[in-house]
Amino acid sequence: MHKVYKYKLDFYYQQSLSYLLVFLIYAGIRGSYFEDRFTLVFSDPIVYIMILFVALSLATLILNLVRNRKLIIEDDRIIFHSRHRDREIKLSDIEWMHIGREMLVQTAGRFQLVVFKMKARRRLFRIRVGRYERDRELVADMERIAERVPKGKRRQFGMKRRKPV
Repeated sequence: MHKVYKYKLDFYYQQSLSYLLVFLIYAGIRGSYFEDRFTLVFSDPIVYIMILFVALSLATLILNLVRNRKLIIEDDRIIFHSRHRDREIKLSDIEWMHIGREMLVQTAGRFQLVVFKMKARRRLFRIRVGRYERDRELVADMERIAERVPKGKRRQFGMKRRKPV
């Protein structure tokens, strides 16, 4: 099994287009026609702010296009691919895995997050499923992987742990 999941860029496209559209509408309202010429009023500070937003959103879109991020799932490993680096995680190195949802993020869907911990690392790996194309298929593949590794430890909120006497 060798499956590749591309990082979604639709949010960045929508953001760039919406900022550009708002800028064009505002420029059309604030600009003036004089002898068959359209001139934009540059003395308005809102024009500069809108230009900044359009430029930043386009730069973010281009940066994410250049990064070319992908998640590659193979039989015995998970690979986080980007343009400059591949991070390979063998399934045998995973200490535990949990598939669920994030409490602080309010998005649709039951499965939003895949969390796993490696044996030789303190920090967790988080895969936000909604950020990749074909998210349902990705969850199914992660569930197949989760059958082969131990389940994650669930936290119990509201209950104090007592030390044994």
